Amino acid sequence: MIYRFRAILDHDNEDDIFRDIEIRETDSLEDLHNAITQSFGFDGLEMASFYVSNEDWEQGEEISMFDVSEGHDTIRTMSETLLNTVVNQSQTKLIYVYDFLSMWTFLVELAEIIEEAEGTDYPNLMFVHGQIPDTAPEKTFETENLDDDFNEFGDEMDTDDYEDLDFEENWN
Repeated sequence: MIYRFRAILDHDNEDDIFRDIEIRETDSLEDLHNAITQSFGFDGLEMASFYVSNEDWEQGEEISMFDVSEGHDTIRTMSETLLNTVVNQSQTKLIYVYDFLSMWTFLVELAEIIEEAEGTDYPNLMFVHGQIPDTAPEKTFETENLDDDFNEFGDEMDTDDYEDLDFEENWN
């Protein structure tokens, strides 16, 4: 079977920027990663991850390009994860983040499952809408609940007052 995905750049602009991609259900997430990066004009050399998502586009389990867990936990990698083990008719949404310094973020949704068309090469870029900006859209985060006087250590020490910290001037 063939999965038809729509990958939408997550940004605040009015114009949608997306790509429609067909890919075999038995291809890996690495194959989808390559199809997305090529369709948006990236070189594909930066780190990236997929995240399983729910109906509210909340980020779930990470599936990364490489296992960077250093043996502490097992992590799924794109090359070892087939599309049909992550995405199906009831689980249709993924979040894709490319280049963790720029944070290009895409909402990837399974739109349709169809029969394979004879003579078609997959992955297949079906449709292109909009041009990707030169730089990744800035993310805005809700900060109304953050306390400006947050002290991560939970003590009464004023972290802006360095004179009372008992460091020698040339401690290094």
